[in-house]
Amino acid sequence: MITHYTVCYIEKDDEILMLYRNKKKNDINKGKWLGVGGHIEEGESPYECVVREIKEETGLEVKKVRARGFITFIYDGNVDYIHVFSTTEFSGELIECDEGALKWIKREDILNLNIWESDRYLLSKIVNKEYDYFMMTSRFKNMKLIEQKIEIV
Repeated sequence: MITHYTVCYIEKDDEILMLYRNKKKNDINKGKWLGVGGHIEEGESPYECVVREIKEETGLEVKKVRARGFITFIYDGNVDYIHVFSTTEFSGELIECDEGALKWIKREDILNLNIWESDRYLLSKIVNKEYDYFMMTSRFKNMKLIEQKIEIV
């Protein structure tokens, strides 16, 4: 099964907004820290999706996002295509998220969080403000990373 998603890393000063997934049942991401995003709905562009998801999950209004990369995430017979964005241009106040706890995390602490092993590369780019676009393929077996290929384009 192929599914399309978005994820956005919202940056403010020396912090990045992260979502600790701890509220949904049967959540593949339970106990992990992620950026904000979600499933692209039918007829929706990745841009429209990420703007909608940010508003729904955080209450923030995005003014502009930057495309950062594209991930192919392969696991248990599934393929997820994930469009990666970041932004520093937003307004509003955070709301409570129904998927988990939102928290502003210092850049230097991000890689110490419980994150997907495959996310270390993309998060290091976000933390270090590296803006070249990347494509990454991550293959998992029994939810353990077995192969990762990265291309800078």
